[in-house]
Amino acid sequence: MAVRPLHLAAAGIMMLAGFGMAASGIAAQGTDLRGGSVGTLRDLVIRQSSQLDAMQTSTEALRRSVAALANRIGGVDLTDAQRQEAALAPAAGLTAVHGPGVEVTLNDAPHESANLTGVDPDNLVIHQQDVQAVVNALWHGGAEAIMVMDQRLIATSAVKCVGNTLLLQGRVYSPPYRITAIGDRARLEHALDTDQGVQLIQDLARVYGLGYAVSAHAALDIPAFTGSIALPSAQTS
Repeated sequence: MAVRPLHLAAAGIMMLAGFGMAASGIAAQGTDLRGGSVGTLRDLVIRQSSQLDAMQTSTEALRRSVAALANRIGGVDLTDAQRQEAALAPAAGLTAVHGPGVEVTLNDAPHESANLTGVDPDNLVIHQQDVQAVVNALWHGGAEAIMVMDQRLIATSAVKCVGNTLLLQGRVYSPPYRITAIGDRARLEHALDTDQGVQLIQDLARVYGLGYAVSAHAALDIPAFTGSIALPSAQTS
């Protein structure tokens, strides 16, 4: 049976538009991965990071192919599907965002802090829960878009720690960690100052020199998300 052009176009558009808004709290449900076999896990993540680059290149090529297919098909009204895609794109992170906002920088305490008597080493480094606390506070403060390092966050983004590094969407980062949010600057700063998790970071910064800095900006740019938007499925052994 021949495949009608309309079916091809609809399938392509739905690949990009067929998703709904999901709660951003998924990013806060990870568990700390600072346990055993850290070295082996870190090596695995680094290898998979290069594979992720290739996958994202293929994803972008597929999007361009879908757009080209839609443009080649004549006599097919795709207005409704394109309108739905445009409405969903900002919530899913598929469009770039420009506007005022804040940037939060988190960093481990300086090495000399480790010489202080009676200091718990865990209080001198940035953990997964610290990054999560800042991200969640910014969402609660009405952030329109958030980026950690160079990665745009979407509903399925999860922040993990591997040893003393940050794992986000298949890539590994070392401190200092930059968290950028676009939105009302006063609301974002208030959300940071009143969040219990962020207040703990601020206390550790004052006592032990843990790195915590917030800067307000009149104009910031956060790019569109370019990775896969598919939800991971459970696997049975």
